[in-house]
Amino acid sequence: MAKNTAGESDETKLKKKITARGSDQNGSKEDEALRSLKKRLKRTQRKRRALALRKKNSASKKTSASEAKK
Repeated sequence: MAKNTAGESDETKLKKKITARGSDQNGSKEDEALRSLKKRLKRTQRKRRALALRKKNSASKKTSASEAKK
């Protein structure tokens, strides 16, 4: 996997590309490219949300485990 740079996140880059391509829709080739960009954006959003949920759940389990020991 490639390392993320300190600049923009993948999500913001994809959003910018989608808005740029969304304005000029001409052919089916561009529609396919736009569709794949939207799919990539949704995938990155899903990954971000899943990671946030995992962190939230693990944090609550850690606090409940420490309270149970007391």
